[in-house]
Formats: sequence, structure tokens, C-alpha cells
Amino acid sequence: MRGQQINNVSGKVLIVLSLTALLAVLSGYTQPPQPDEGAAAHIFQLSIVALVPVILLFLVTADWRQPSRSARPLTFPAAALVLAFGALYYLEHYR
Repeated sequence: MRGQQINNVSGKVLIVLSLTALLAVLSGYTQPPQPDEGAAAHIFQLSIVALVPVILLFLVTADWRQPSRSARPLTFPAAALVLAFGALYYLEHYR
């Protein structure tokens, strides 16, 4: 597999993992507060842990001769993660 193909696949995996983290947090809003963390918390944690090597793979295989084009696929996953962590903070502290 060439570097560009690996970069494309890792970019798509980034989107899937960040959306998984966001949906896992948002599912907490549909349930009453629980004394113990449930399956959604574990799914969130696993998706965040899995993001680390995928981000590194994406960054290693990116074509940095065109930095703006290489970094553009990171905008949606980054926004989803900011929303996920913001929603998690609100869920844990104010709800």
C-alpha cells in the first residue's frame, strides 16, 4: 500500500473514531445519571486511545510539501473531538 493510500484510509478512520467518541458521549444525555460508568464510557475511552496511533499514522504518511492540503482532513475530526470533550465536560459537571 502506498503512503497516499495509507493516508486516505487513516483519514477516514479518524473520522469514524471521532464520530464514535462524539456519539458515545451524546448517548449519555439520553440516559438518567448512573452511579457507575456504562458501556458508552468504555467505547469513548477506547475510541480516544485508538485515535492516537491513527493520528500518528496520518501525520507520518501526509504529504507535507502541501501543508494546508495535508492538514485539511484533520478539521472535521478535530471539531468532533472538541464537541465530544465539551459535551463530556458538561455532562460530568453540570448534569
